[in-house]
Amino acid sequence: MYDRLASIRPRVRSGLERAFAADHTPHEVAASFAFGVFFVAMPTAGTALALFALIGYFVERASRLALVATLVVFNPPVKWAVYGASFWLGSHLLGPVPGTSVADVSLSSGVDILFRQLVGNTILAAVLAVVGYAVTLQLARLHHRRQPSASPAGTAESRSDDARPDVPS
Repeated sequence: MYDRLASIRPRVRSGLERAFAADHTPHEVAASFAFGVFFVAMPTAGTALALFALIGYFVERASRLALVATLVVFNPPVKWAVYGASFWLGSHLLGPVPGTSVADVSLSSGVDILFRQLVGNTILAAVLAVVGYAVTLQLARLHHRRQPSASPAGTAESRSDDARPDVPS
């Protein structure tokens, strides 16, 4: 099992390095990841991959790898935990569904449960997106500082972390 995990590490590392590549600024990578987190955390019935493909095709500044990374982070067990936390948060904010305990929650409870789920999910997705943006921005900036500059006249530290390498300042 350890060998299997050890063989995955280089692929994950190279994927992260490509996501933090110089063709996107740290802000673009972090914003792409945050958008992906928000959308994937919502109950979107599996439409995230199609939306991310469209965004990656039409939005030049979007980091495709950062968008796809959110699909890896929010795998099915994580999504179920997010949905459970969302319902708890919605019920905590709006009160419990009258006549229903947590053990009795089912789709037959209808609109009351759906509304609490969506309220909690929206708040939780926004919080996760902000946290994801902050963490990804710091990681991307750290990665950009460690990379040597492409231009012989400057160093990675001399340019702004959020300056696009292909756009003159």
